[in-house]
Amino acid sequence: MNSLYDITIEQKSLINEIEEMEGEITPEMEEKLIISKAEIQQKTIAYLEVISSKDSFNGLIDSEIKRLQALKKQNNSIVHRLKDNLLIAVKTFGKYQIGTQKIGTRKSSSIQVDPDKVNALPTEYKTVKVIEAPDKKGLKDAINRGEEIDGVELLENVGLKIN
Repeated sequence: MNSLYDITIEQKSLINEIEEMEGEITPEMEEKLIISKAEIQQKTIAYLEVISSKDSFNGLIDSEIKRLQALKKQNNSIVHRLKDNLLIAVKTFGKYQIGTQKIGTRKSSSIQVDPDKVNALPTEYKTVKVIEAPDKKGLKDAINRGEEIDGVELLENVGLKIN
């Protein structure tokens, strides 16, 4: 059985041949058209079944990802709670050892900056991050008005529509 791509090439070739004969169709051409239509129908049905199956499977994968993310969040919450309880125990009773595990604390430091005061900080203590992104809606409107903008073009896309 031919691939959908091969059917398309055969179909185009046959149509070109019919056009060269100024629309006149021989019985052989008519037979090829009927076979091609049958093949494309079979292929389309098969492709639609595969598309439906893969879309359904992707839905199952999405559900499983959500389930695993919820499980991970739950596990992280338990771990955080248990570590907090151990920290409280160490603060209350001091460091201790269970078997080969030593339980204690370590000191660290971090900087906390009030978000409302960031602009008031001296320049040498700030990092400026600039993110430039195109305004696609504005660019599309400008192109549609007839403006020419270097490096910008309006592409016409063709997508498959399955009802």
